[in-house]
Amino acid sequence: MSIIAVPSPVPSASDDAESLRKALQVRHGRMVTTRVASAGWRADKGALTRILCRRTAAQRAAIRRAYAFLYREPLLNCFRYKLSRHCLLSLDFWKAMILWTMDPAERDANLVHEALKKKQRDETYYMSVLIEVSCACTPDHLVAVRRAYLALFGCSVEEDMLVRLVSSYRYEGDECVVDMDVVRMEASQLAEAIKKKKQPRGEDEVVRIVTTRSKSQLRSTFQRYREDHGSDIAEDIDSHCIGQFGRMLKTAVWCLTSPEKHFAEVIRHSILGLGTYEDMLTRVIVSRAEIDMRHIREEYKVRYKTTVTRDVVGDTSFGYKGFLLALVGRED
Repeated sequence: MSIIAVPSPVPSASDDAESLRKALQVRHGRMVTTRVASAGWRADKGALTRILCRRTAAQRAAIRRAYAFLYREPLLNCFRYKLSRHCLLSLDFWKAMILWTMDPAERDANLVHEALKKKQRDETYYMSVLIEVSCACTPDHLVAVRRAYLALFGCSVEEDMLVRLVSSYRYEGDECVVDMDVVRMEASQLAEAIKKKKQPRGEDEVVRIVTTRSKSQLRSTFQRYREDHGSDIAEDIDSHCIGQFGRMLKTAVWCLTSPEKHFAEVIRHSILGLGTYEDMLTRVIVSRAEIDMRHIREEYKVRYKTTVTRDVVGDTSFGYKGFLLALVGRED
């Protein structure tokens, strides 16, 4: 459920492109006529946020095309130049703006690629991104991500990842019928694998179920698990599965059936303690603003007795804070 507040009437893509050009060429309130990416010239981050954070993905794509046509340079290249030239206080803003302006499939392909580069030093981050992209989005979006990855990086995401999550296609929709016999059998298999730790074969069974079943089939299976065993599968994973496998499995279960629970937890984790894990915070807010941010805000408020808005205000600053708040939307 998108919370993007598109103005009515919405300006044309060409008008928005012109406004963005002006916002990229100001210094202390004065527009300049030198090349947009000239070092030393600040951008009007508030204007950039007001325009792009109030446009849908399709409208942002049209703006990018109009900008390239009018000014003979890609809008994202202008943002990347700003990112390379600005001080540390502006880095998070430009990184977030670049991700937001991308096509959603292009964005997720870049997120997966960046996570892969961090795998050796932060495997939890790597696996979280991979599972989010694989499990918390629609099957058609995952196909689009795979295509974008191949176009951008010259190899398939399956070659880079070597995992089943990204290569499976989950059939959804009215034609996807839940098989109750399979529900009963696989609820039992999951309980045996999780509680009795039948490994490594148990892990294989869990991975097979999680990577091949439709989301509607899995919801019914997890509901049957609760009915038969008196506990939520995520709770039993916390109690009985340790290490990387347990963390991955819980993330996959939540992303497949209740993504708002996972993303609320990620936001909370990113802002707890000293400092803020900006890349994590940006990833969630940018990628979910047009999908289920309203549900994430509600889950966050119930679980943590505060709001996403309040925590973002308390842990971020300047243009980056304004950008994030624009995507989180108004909260009572």
